[in-house]
Amino acid sequence: MILVDDLDHSEGDDVARREFPLLNRTFAIDLSEANQQRLSEALAFIEQVLESSREVKQATRAKKAADTSPRLQGHTLTDVREWAREQGLDVPARGKLPDELIEKFIAAHPDAAATDTAPEDQSEATPAA
Repeated sequence: MILVDDLDHSEGDDVARREFPLLNRTFAIDLSEANQQRLSEALAFIEQVLESSREVKQATRAKKAADTSPRLQGHTLTDVREWAREQGLDVPARGKLPDELIEKFIAAHPDAAATDTAPEDQSEATPAA
């Protein structure tokens, strides 16, 4: 069996299968003695570079924060925007509406209040008798 160097495609008695570790994996390649020496030097250089380096973590997408604004029942945020404009209130054309604006809408439209509001939230919204 004649082995061929995988880098320079040369044949020779000194070509052999060489295994080497890199980044927690093991690789195999057929190399001559000369190319094995080059590989050893390259791996030593890479090892030196890795010792002086630090790993960079891949950026992940930020998770959206849970929407803590009061929930509307039977109305949409478009309804809130239209109502606020009619009232002359400052309304962002896009994006999240301020909680205060939604609370004003609910105060003007009691039927818009979500039914799953916690009892302590309801007691704060209604004045004590």
